[in-house]
Amino acid sequence: MRDSAPFTVLFDGACPFCTASARAVLRIFGERRVTLSDFQRPGALDPYPLLHLDALMKKMHVVAPDGRVFAGAEAFARIVMHVPVLGWLGRLYYVPGARQIADGVYELVAKHRYRLFARTGECNDEACKVHGPS
Repeated sequence: MRDSAPFTVLFDGACPFCTASARAVLRIFGERRVTLSDFQRPGALDPYPLLHLDALMKKMHVVAPDGRVFAGAEAFARIVMHVPVLGWLGRLYYVPGARQIADGVYELVAKHRYRLFARTGECNDEACKVHGPS
């Protein structure tokens, strides 16, 4: 893997929470390590023919510089693992039990992201109404 190539974070640009989270990842890890791609944008998935919209709608995906794809909490852990000094924090994801907890929390938030942010007024467009429960 080339350490100089950034991870590509594929996020749901129609979701305010997802967009804010992706921007936070960029702000924390910087452009040298992370590039953002809103998979809702036309053509954004062209470089990733094996990724499907239904999977992307459920979890944030990260494409590593070597082409491997990680999703959900593991995607974030993979980015952290490549940060000097902090890499050990990303490896905690693979400690028995930690993975299940991180995945469970991630899935709970991801499953309810549209509903949670529609209620708080964070969702200012029709996306929350379209994707959220009636």
